[in-house]
Amino acid sequence: MQKNTKKIVVLGLGYIGLPTASILATKGHQVVGVDIRGDVVATINSGNIHIIEPDLDTLVRSAVNSGRLKASLVPEPADTFIIAVPTPFMQTAANPKAPDLSYVEAATRSIAPFLNIGNLIILESTSPVGTTEKIANILAALRPDLCQAPANNQLSVYIAHCPERVLPGHIIRELVDNDRIIGGITQNAAKEAQELYKSFCHGDIYLTDSKTAEMAKLVENSFRDVNIAFANELSIICDQLGINVWELIELANRHPRVNILNPGPGVGGHCIAVDPWFIVDAAPEDARLIRTAREVNDTKPCWVLDKVKDRAARFKDPVIGCLGLAFKANIDDLRESPALRITEELIASGIGRIMPCEPNLNGDFKKFVIYELDQVVQEADIIVVLVDHDEFKNIDRDQLKAKVIIDTKGILH
Repeated sequence: MQKNTKKIVVLGLGYIGLPTASILATKGHQVVGVDIRGDVVATINSGNIHIIEPDLDTLVRSAVNSGRLKASLVPEPADTFIIAVPTPFMQTAANPKAPDLSYVEAATRSIAPFLNIGNLIILESTSPVGTTEKIANILAALRPDLCQAPANNQLSVYIAHCPERVLPGHIIRELVDNDRIIGGITQNAAKEAQELYKSFCHGDIYLTDSKTAEMAKLVENSFRDVNIAFANELSIICDQLGINVWELIELANRHPRVNILNPGPGVGGHCIAVDPWFIVDAAPEDARLIRTAREVNDTKPCWVLDKVKDRAARFKDPVIGCLGLAFKANIDDLRESPALRITEELIASGIGRIMPCEPNLNGDFKKFVIYELDQVVQEADIIVVLVDHDEFKNIDRDQLKAKVIIDTKGILH
Protein backbone atom coordinates (compact mmCIF):
# COMPACT_ATOMS: atom_id res chain seq x y z
CA MET A 1 0.00 0.00 0.00
CA GLN A 2 0.98 3.63 -0.46
CA LYS A 3 2.59 5.60 2.34
CA ASN A 4 0.13 6.71 5.05
CA THR A 5 -2.60 4.42 3.75
CA LYS A 6 -4.23 1.87 6.00
CA LYS A 7 -6.08 -1.39 5.86
CA ILE A 8 -9.58 -0.61 7.05
CA VAL A 9 -12.54 -2.83 7.92
CA VAL A 10 -15.94 -1.12 7.70
CA LEU A 11 -18.74 -2.97 9.48
CA GLY A 12 -22.17 -2.30 7.99
CA LEU A 13 -22.62 -1.51 4.29
CA GLY A 14 -25.73 0.62 4.40
CA TYR A 15 -26.30 4.30 3.68
CA ILE A 16 -23.25 5.36 5.72
CA GLY A 17 -20.92 2.38 5.68
CA LEU A 18 -20.87 1.79 1.92
CA PRO A 19 -20.17 5.42 0.89
CA THR A 20 -17.52 5.71 3.61
CA ALA A 21 -15.84 2.47 2.57
CA SER A 22 -15.88 3.51 -1.08
CA ILE A 23 -14.42 6.96 -0.45
CA LEU A 24 -11.65 5.52 1.71
CA ALA A 25 -10.81 3.02 -1.05
CA THR A 26 -10.62 5.75 -3.69
CA LYS A 27 -8.16 7.59 -1.41
CA GLY A 28 -5.77 4.66 -1.56
CA HIS A 29 -6.74 2.72 1.57
CA GLN A 30 -7.30 -1.04 1.36
CA VAL A 31 -10.88 -1.54 2.53
CA VAL A 32 -12.88 -4.59 3.52
CA GLY A 33 -16.59 -3.90 3.87
CA VAL A 34 -18.43 -6.33 6.13
CA ASP A 35 -22.14 -7.03 6.10
CA ILE A 36 -24.25 -9.86 7.48
CA ARG A 37 -26.38 -9.97 4.30
CA GLY A 38 -24.97 -12.28 1.64
CA ASP A 39 -26.89 -10.61 -1.18
CA VAL A 40 -25.40 -7.22 -0.26
CA VAL A 41 -21.88 -8.65 -0.22
CA ALA A 42 -22.39 -10.27 -3.64
CA THR A 43 -23.89 -7.12 -5.13
CA ILE A 44 -21.01 -4.91 -4.00
CA ASN A 45 -18.33 -7.37 -5.12
CA SER A 46 -19.91 -7.28 -8.57
CA GLY A 47 -19.41 -3.50 -8.61
CA ASN A 48 -23.08 -2.70 -8.08
CA ILE A 49 -25.08 -1.13 -5.25
CA HIS A 50 -28.19 -2.13 -3.32
CA ILE A 51 -29.36 1.37 -2.34
CA ILE A 52 -30.17 4.53 -4.28
CA GLU A 53 -27.85 7.46 -3.69
CA PRO A 54 -26.61 9.90 -6.36
CA ASP A 55 -23.10 9.07 -7.65
CA LEU A 56 -22.67 6.13 -5.28
CA ASP A 57 -22.82 3.57 -8.10
CA THR A 58 -19.88 5.20 -9.90
CA LEU A 59 -17.88 5.47 -6.68
CA VAL A 60 -18.42 1.83 -5.69
CA ARG A 61 -17.65 0.55 -9.17
CA SER A 62 -14.40 2.49 -9.24
CA ALA A 63 -13.39 1.31 -5.77
CA VAL A 64 -14.15 -2.34 -6.52
CA ASN A 65 -12.48 -2.28 -9.94
CA SER A 66 -9.36 -0.75 -8.40
CA GLY A 67 -9.05 -3.79 -6.15
CA ARG A 68 -9.04 -1.61 -3.03
CA LEU A 69 -12.59 -2.42 -1.95
CA LYS A 70 -14.06 -5.85 -1.37
CA ALA A 71 -17.08 -6.98 0.60
CA SER A 72 -17.13 -9.88 3.02
CA LEU A 73 -19.39 -11.60 5.52
CA VAL A 74 -16.68 -11.63 8.20
CA PRO A 75 -14.01 -9.20 9.44
CA GLU A 76 -10.28 -9.74 9.16
CA PRO A 77 -7.15 -8.18 10.68
CA ALA A 78 -6.71 -4.49 9.86
CA ASP A 79 -5.25 -1.21 11.12
CA THR A 80 -8.63 0.47 11.58
CA PHE A 81 -12.15 -0.79 12.24
CA ILE A 82 -15.14 1.48 11.54
CA ILE A 83 -18.50 0.47 13.01
CA ALA A 84 -21.40 1.84 10.94
CA VAL A 85 -24.29 -0.44 11.88
CA PRO A 86 -27.89 0.51 12.75
CA THR A 87 -28.86 1.81 16.20
CA PRO A 88 -32.68 1.61 16.25
CA PHE A 89 -34.87 1.62 19.31
CA MET A 90 -36.72 -1.25 20.92
CA GLN A 91 -39.64 -1.72 23.27
CA THR A 92 -38.90 -2.68 26.86
CA ALA A 93 -41.07 -2.97 29.94
CA ALA A 94 -39.83 0.40 31.18
CA ASN A 95 -39.50 2.27 27.87
CA PRO A 96 -41.24 1.67 24.52
CA LYS A 97 -38.49 3.65 22.74
CA ALA A 98 -35.34 2.32 24.42
CA PRO A 99 -32.05 2.33 22.45
CA ASP A 100 -31.19 -0.98 20.80
CA LEU A 101 -27.40 -1.41 20.83
CA SER A 102 -27.42 -5.07 19.82
CA TYR A 103 -25.95 -4.34 16.38
CA VAL A 104 -23.11 -2.26 17.84
CA GLU A 105 -22.40 -4.90 20.46
CA ALA A 106 -22.41 -7.69 17.85
CA ALA A 107 -20.06 -5.72 15.58
CA THR A 108 -17.72 -5.09 18.52
CA ARG A 109 -17.61 -8.76 19.41
CA SER A 110 -16.99 -9.72 15.77
CA ILE A 111 -13.79 -7.65 15.55
CA ALA A 112 -12.40 -8.56 18.97
CA PRO A 113 -10.45 -11.65 17.75
CA PHE A 114 -8.73 -9.60 15.04
CA LEU A 115 -7.46 -6.68 17.13
CA ASN A 116 -3.79 -5.91 17.69
CA ILE A 117 -1.97 -3.33 19.78
CA GLY A 118 -2.25 0.13 18.21
CA ASN A 119 -5.42 -0.56 16.20
CA LEU A 120 -8.01 2.20 15.82
CA ILE A 121 -11.72 1.50 16.40
CA ILE A 122 -14.17 4.19 15.29
CA LEU A 123 -17.88 4.17 16.06
CA GLU A 124 -19.80 6.11 13.37
CA SER A 125 -23.25 4.83 14.33
CA THR A 126 -25.40 7.44 16.05
CA SER A 127 -25.54 6.23 19.64
CA PRO A 128 -26.66 7.06 23.17
CA VAL A 129 -24.17 8.79 25.42
CA GLY A 130 -21.72 6.24 26.80
CA THR A 131 -21.82 3.79 23.90
CA THR A 132 -18.18 4.36 22.89
CA GLU A 133 -17.10 3.61 26.44
CA LYS A 134 -19.30 0.51 26.36
CA ILE A 135 -17.36 -0.70 23.32
CA ALA A 136 -14.16 -0.27 25.30
CA ASN A 137 -15.60 -2.28 28.19
CA ILE A 138 -16.71 -5.11 25.88
CA LEU A 139 -13.27 -5.29 24.26
CA ALA A 140 -11.53 -5.19 27.63
CA ALA A 141 -13.59 -8.19 28.74
CA LEU A 142 -13.02 -10.12 25.51
CA ARG A 143 -9.35 -9.20 25.07
CA PRO A 144 -7.73 -8.77 28.50
CA ASP A 145 -4.37 -9.21 26.76
CA LEU A 146 -4.88 -5.73 25.26
CA CYS A 147 -5.39 -4.09 28.67
CA GLN A 148 -2.49 -1.91 29.75
CA ALA A 149 -4.11 -1.28 33.10
CA PRO A 150 -6.64 -4.02 33.90
CA ALA A 151 -7.93 -2.15 36.94
CA ASN A 152 -9.49 0.59 34.78
CA ASN A 153 -9.87 -1.27 31.47
CA GLN A 154 -7.32 0.99 29.74
CA LEU A 155 -6.69 -0.63 26.37
CA SER A 156 -3.68 -0.55 24.08
CA VAL A 157 -5.99 0.25 21.15
CA TYR A 158 -7.50 3.62 20.22
CA ILE A 159 -11.29 4.02 20.42
CA ALA A 160 -13.22 7.07 19.19
CA HIS A 161 -16.65 8.21 18.07
CA CYS A 162 -17.10 10.15 14.84
CA PRO A 163 -20.84 10.58 14.18
CA GLU A 164 -21.98 10.82 10.58
CA ARG A 165 -23.62 14.14 9.65
CA VAL A 166 -24.80 13.58 6.09
CA LEU A 167 -28.08 14.18 4.27
CA PRO A 168 -29.48 11.30 2.18
CA GLY A 169 -29.40 12.36 -1.45
CA HIS A 170 -26.18 14.33 -0.84
CA ILE A 171 -24.13 11.76 1.07
CA ILE A 172 -21.07 11.62 -1.19
CA ARG A 173 -20.56 15.38 -1.23
CA GLU A 174 -21.28 15.85 2.45
CA LEU A 175 -18.96 13.04 3.56
CA VAL A 176 -16.14 15.04 2.01
CA ASP A 177 -17.23 18.64 2.63
CA ASN A 178 -18.95 18.64 6.02
CA ASP A 179 -17.18 19.48 9.27
CA ARG A 180 -16.66 16.48 11.53
CA ILE A 181 -16.65 15.96 15.29
CA ILE A 182 -14.34 13.30 16.71
CA GLY A 183 -14.62 12.25 20.34
CA GLY A 184 -11.98 9.96 21.74
CA ILE A 185 -11.93 7.79 24.83
CA THR A 186 -8.55 9.49 25.18
CA GLN A 187 -7.04 12.54 23.48
CA ASN A 188 -4.63 10.31 21.59
CA ALA A 189 -7.53 8.25 20.25
CA ALA A 190 -9.21 11.40 18.91
CA LYS A 191 -5.95 12.46 17.24
CA GLU A 192 -5.47 9.02 15.65
CA ALA A 193 -8.97 9.16 14.18
CA GLN A 194 -8.38 12.73 12.99
CA GLU A 195 -5.44 11.59 10.88
CA LEU A 196 -7.64 9.06 9.09
CA TYR A 197 -10.46 11.53 8.38
CA LYS A 198 -7.95 14.06 7.06
CA SER A 199 -7.32 11.63 4.19
CA PHE A 200 -10.74 12.36 2.68
CA CYS A 201 -12.50 15.09 4.69
CA HIS A 202 -12.15 18.68 3.45
CA GLY A 203 -14.24 20.13 6.28
CA ASP A 204 -12.88 21.22 9.63
CA ILE A 205 -12.37 18.48 12.22
CA TYR A 206 -13.10 19.24 15.86
CA LEU A 207 -11.76 17.05 18.66
CA THR A 208 -13.53 16.39 21.95
CA ASP A 209 -14.30 13.50 24.28
CA SER A 210 -16.53 10.60 23.24
CA LYS A 211 -19.53 11.54 25.39
CA THR A 212 -19.65 15.08 24.01
CA ALA A 213 -19.40 13.78 20.43
CA GLU A 214 -22.23 11.33 21.07
CA MET A 215 -24.42 14.03 22.58
CA ALA A 216 -23.60 16.51 19.79
CA LYS A 217 -25.14 14.25 17.16
CA LEU A 218 -28.23 13.64 19.25
CA VAL A 219 -28.62 17.36 19.87
CA GLU A 220 -28.27 18.23 16.19
CA ASN A 221 -31.16 15.95 15.25
CA SER A 222 -33.26 16.88 18.27
CA PHE A 223 -32.94 20.57 17.36
CA ARG A 224 -34.35 19.83 13.93
CA ASP A 225 -37.06 17.59 15.37
CA VAL A 226 -38.29 20.33 17.71
CA ASN A 227 -38.47 22.81 14.85
CA ILE A 228 -40.30 20.37 12.58
CA ALA A 229 -42.75 19.67 15.40
CA PHE A 230 -43.54 23.40 15.58
CA ALA A 231 -44.33 23.39 11.84
CA ASN A 232 -46.41 20.21 12.08
CA GLU A 233 -48.40 21.52 15.03
CA LEU A 234 -48.91 24.79 13.17
CA SER A 235 -50.31 22.91 10.16
CA ILE A 236 -52.92 21.20 12.35
CA ILE A 237 -53.95 24.47 13.95
CA CYS A 238 -54.19 26.22 10.57
CA ASP A 239 -56.35 23.42 9.21
CA GLN A 240 -58.80 23.96 12.08
CA LEU A 241 -58.84 27.72 11.50
CA GLY A 242 -59.16 27.57 7.72
CA ILE A 243 -55.74 29.14 7.08
CA ASN A 244 -53.35 28.09 4.31
CA VAL A 245 -50.32 27.04 6.34
CA TRP A 246 -47.96 27.31 3.37
CA GLU A 247 -48.88 30.91 2.72
CA LEU A 248 -48.71 31.65 6.44
CA ILE A 249 -45.18 30.23 6.77
CA GLU A 250 -44.02 32.08 3.67
CA LEU A 251 -45.28 35.36 5.08
CA ALA A 252 -43.98 34.76 8.62
CA ASN A 253 -40.55 33.89 7.24
CA ARG A 254 -40.33 37.39 5.77
CA HIS A 255 -39.36 38.46 9.28
CA PRO A 256 -35.55 38.69 9.36
CA ARG A 257 -35.24 36.49 12.45
CA VAL A 258 -37.93 33.89 11.68
CA ASN A 259 -37.25 30.69 9.73
CA ILE A 260 -40.14 28.27 10.17
CA LEU A 261 -39.61 24.88 8.53
CA ASN A 262 -42.19 23.22 6.31
CA PRO A 263 -44.66 20.71 7.80
CA GLY A 264 -45.21 17.22 6.46
CA PRO A 265 -46.93 13.90 7.24
CA GLY A 266 -44.53 13.22 10.13
CA VAL A 267 -40.80 12.70 10.49
CA GLY A 268 -38.89 9.71 9.17
CA GLY A 269 -35.39 8.43 8.62
CA HIS A 270 -33.05 6.67 10.97
CA CYS A 271 -31.79 9.90 12.56
CA ILE A 272 -34.38 12.56 13.39
CA ALA A 273 -37.17 10.07 14.12
CA VAL A 274 -34.95 8.02 16.45
CA ASP A 275 -32.13 10.04 18.02
CA PRO A 276 -34.22 12.33 20.28
CA TRP A 277 -35.53 9.26 22.08
CA PHE A 278 -31.93 8.48 23.13
CA ILE A 279 -31.84 11.78 25.03
CA VAL A 280 -35.28 11.10 26.52
CA ASP A 281 -34.08 7.67 27.63
CA ALA A 282 -31.02 9.18 29.29
CA ALA A 283 -32.90 11.98 31.09
CA PRO A 284 -36.62 11.09 31.11
CA GLU A 285 -37.64 13.66 33.73
CA ASP A 286 -35.84 16.60 32.17
CA ALA A 287 -36.17 16.09 28.39
CA ARG A 288 -39.71 17.51 28.37
CA LEU A 289 -39.57 19.65 25.23
CA ILE A 290 -37.68 16.99 23.28
CA ARG A 291 -40.22 14.33 24.29
CA THR A 292 -43.18 16.54 23.36
CA ALA A 293 -41.70 17.32 19.95
CA ARG A 294 -41.25 13.60 19.29
CA GLU A 295 -44.84 12.94 20.29
CA VAL A 296 -46.14 15.69 18.00
CA ASN A 297 -44.21 14.31 15.05
CA ASP A 298 -45.01 10.69 15.84
CA THR A 299 -48.74 11.42 15.91
CA LYS A 300 -48.88 13.52 12.75
CA PRO A 301 -49.42 10.41 10.54
CA CYS A 302 -52.56 9.66 12.58
CA TRP A 303 -53.87 13.13 11.79
CA VAL A 304 -53.20 12.57 8.08
CA LEU A 305 -54.96 9.19 8.21
CA ASP A 306 -58.02 10.79 9.77
CA LYS A 307 -58.09 13.40 7.00
CA VAL A 308 -57.92 10.73 4.30
CA LYS A 309 -60.60 8.58 5.93
CA ASP A 310 -62.89 11.58 6.30
CA ARG A 311 -62.61 12.36 2.58
CA ALA A 312 -62.91 8.70 1.60
CA ALA A 313 -66.21 8.40 3.48
CA ARG A 314 -67.78 10.68 0.85
CA PHE A 315 -67.20 8.07 -1.89
CA LYS A 316 -68.82 4.70 -2.35
CA ASP A 317 -65.69 2.83 -3.44
CA PRO A 318 -62.88 5.39 -3.34
CA VAL A 319 -59.61 4.98 -5.19
CA ILE A 320 -56.84 6.60 -3.16
CA GLY A 321 -53.46 7.42 -4.66
CA CYS A 322 -50.58 7.68 -2.18
CA LEU A 323 -47.71 9.65 -3.70
CA GLY A 324 -44.44 8.68 -2.09
CA LEU A 325 -43.24 6.06 0.37
CA ALA A 326 -39.70 7.22 1.23
CA PHE A 327 -39.04 9.34 4.29
CA LYS A 328 -37.83 12.31 2.21
CA ALA A 329 -37.67 13.55 -1.37
CA ASN A 330 -35.81 11.85 -4.21
CA ILE A 331 -34.41 8.86 -2.31
CA ASP A 332 -35.52 5.25 -1.77
CA ASP A 333 -34.94 5.12 2.00
CA LEU A 334 -38.00 3.78 3.82
CA ARG A 335 -36.60 3.78 7.37
CA GLU A 336 -39.13 5.13 9.87
CA SER A 337 -41.04 6.65 6.94
CA PRO A 338 -44.38 8.23 7.91
CA ALA A 339 -45.45 7.97 4.25
CA LEU A 340 -44.97 4.21 4.31
CA ARG A 341 -46.77 3.93 7.64
CA ILE A 342 -49.76 5.93 6.35
CA THR A 343 -49.96 3.87 3.16
CA GLU A 344 -49.75 0.55 5.00
CA GLU A 345 -52.49 1.59 7.42
CA LEU A 346 -54.74 2.75 4.59
CA ILE A 347 -54.31 -0.62 2.88
CA ALA A 348 -55.05 -2.45 6.13
CA SER A 349 -58.14 -0.32 6.81
CA GLY A 350 -59.95 -1.57 3.69
CA ILE A 351 -61.55 1.83 3.05
CA GLY A 352 -61.00 1.61 -0.69
CA ARG A 353 -58.55 0.73 -3.42
CA ILE A 354 -55.11 2.09 -2.49
CA MET A 355 -52.62 2.91 -5.26
CA PRO A 356 -49.15 3.57 -3.85
CA CYS A 357 -46.62 5.34 -6.09
CA GLU A 358 -42.88 5.51 -5.36
CA PRO A 359 -40.68 6.24 -8.38
CA ASN A 360 -37.43 5.56 -6.49
CA LEU A 361 -38.15 1.92 -5.64
CA ASN A 362 -37.10 -0.93 -7.90
CA GLY A 363 -38.61 -4.39 -8.36
CA ASP A 364 -37.20 -5.65 -5.05
CA PHE A 365 -40.07 -4.11 -3.08
CA LYS A 366 -42.56 -6.89 -2.28
CA LYS A 367 -44.92 -5.52 0.40
CA PHE A 368 -47.55 -4.36 -2.05
CA VAL A 369 -48.01 -3.28 -5.67
CA ILE A 370 -46.37 -0.01 -6.72
CA TYR A 371 -48.19 1.91 -9.46
CA GLU A 372 -46.87 4.29 -12.09
CA LEU A 373 -47.62 7.96 -11.51
CA ASP A 374 -49.65 8.42 -14.70
CA GLN A 375 -51.98 5.56 -13.74
CA VAL A 376 -52.46 6.91 -10.22
CA VAL A 377 -53.28 10.41 -11.45
CA GLN A 378 -55.72 9.03 -14.00
CA GLU A 379 -57.59 6.56 -11.76
CA ALA A 380 -57.52 7.99 -8.22
CA ASP A 381 -60.45 9.88 -6.72
CA ILE A 382 -58.28 11.09 -3.84
CA ILE A 383 -54.60 11.94 -4.19
CA VAL A 384 -52.53 12.10 -1.03
CA VAL A 385 -49.12 13.76 -1.44
CA LEU A 386 -46.84 12.23 1.19
CA VAL A 387 -43.37 12.98 -0.25
CA ASP A 388 -42.24 15.93 -2.35
CA HIS A 389 -40.43 13.95 -5.05
CA ASP A 390 -39.53 15.98 -8.14
CA GLU A 391 -41.80 13.81 -10.29
CA PHE A 392 -44.83 14.83 -8.26
CA LYS A 393 -44.12 18.54 -8.56
CA ASN A 394 -44.52 18.28 -12.34
CA ILE A 395 -48.02 16.78 -12.36
CA ASP A 396 -50.31 18.55 -14.83
CA ARG A 397 -52.66 20.52 -12.60
CA ASP A 398 -55.48 20.21 -15.16
CA GLN A 399 -55.57 16.47 -14.43
CA LEU A 400 -56.26 17.18 -10.76
CA LYS A 401 -59.26 19.50 -11.07
CA ALA A 402 -61.90 16.85 -10.43
CA LYS A 403 -59.99 15.12 -7.65
CA VAL A 404 -59.72 15.52 -3.89
CA ILE A 405 -56.17 16.57 -3.02
CA ILE A 406 -54.63 16.06 0.40
CA ASP A 407 -51.21 17.65 0.08
CA THR A 408 -49.09 17.14 3.19
CA LYS A 409 -46.01 18.68 1.54
CA GLY A 410 -47.50 21.79 -0.02
CA ILE A 411 -46.27 21.12 -3.55
CA LEU A 412 -49.70 21.28 -5.23
CA HIS A 413 -51.23 24.17 -3.25
